[in-house]
Amino acid sequence: MDAPPAPREQAMQAEALYLINLLLAPGLAFLLLLWLAHRHRASANPLTRCHLRQTVTASLWAGLLLIAVPALFVLTVDLDRPAAWILLLLYVLCCHATLVLLGVLGLSRAIAGQTFVYPLPGSRTW
Repeated sequence: MDAPPAPREQAMQAEALYLINLLLAPGLAFLLLLWLAHRHRASANPLTRCHLRQTVTASLWAGLLLIAVPALFVLTVDLDRPAAWILLLLYVLCCHATLVLLGVLGLSRAIAGQTFVYPLPGSRTW
């Protein structure tokens, strides 16, 4: 029988799935992240609980910021104006880049075996 993965490995998996969700396979990686969070929801290790909770919360916020806000913008702004497209593009690029950089920071903290709280969407309880 295989030994359970170390808490640091679980934290790294959670952060890696967060980044994969943003960069490579949106949706699929989120489902895998939810499965991982469900599987380890009762973990006794605070490192595992912290990174799982942070990545799930940040992924939900990322979906809101990268899908819902631009959709609302598209529905309310006249897209015949070039300035609207420039603002939309700048918003998505800046928001996406910030979320990726925070994910890389979270992954580096998971590799180091340290907890990490995402600045705005993060929660101090886990």
